[in-house]
Amino acid sequence: MAFLIKSMIGNPLSGIGLGGGADKEEEAAPTDPAKAAGMTREEYEEYQKQLVEEKMERDADFLHKKAERATLRVCLRDKYRLPKSEQDDNMLEMAGDDVDVPEELLKMVDEDATEEEGKDSLLGQMQNLQNMDMDQLKEKASATVTELRTKAEEKCSVM
Repeated sequence: MAFLIKSMIGNPLSGIGLGGGADKEEEAAPTDPAKAAGMTREEYEEYQKQLVEEKMERDADFLHKKAERATLRVCLRDKYRLPKSEQDDNMLEMAGDDVDVPEELLKMVDEDATEEEGKDSLLGQMQNLQNMDMDQLKEKASATVTELRTKAEEKCSVM
């Protein structure tokens, strides 16, 4: 915005040709990035090294998290007998053997497994039968039999 106003109004002496305005613009833009940041050369280099190290650390943490997730997906695929994913296998190969599934996720998977084992057992099935309303079940069965009988009578002339 200031550039636009300055170019419209301009410096009254620049039109005369005394040449005072061009030198100030060249001095205002330093070519050294350290001076532009207000640091010495050594401070600037140290700052750049620190930025690179922090970025590498963040990337390593990110890859580790991705490998943990891939490990969990592989475990779940094995558990439910789903097809393996090539992408997860590649992620695990890149991460190496030091990847473990986080404890919270293991606890969640174990809880799900115990619940499913309880449902699959004979006692689990018996408990499901106790929770059902037998009267409602009998009514539903008799309604289904009656419906099948009426449909059969409509289609069959012998009955």
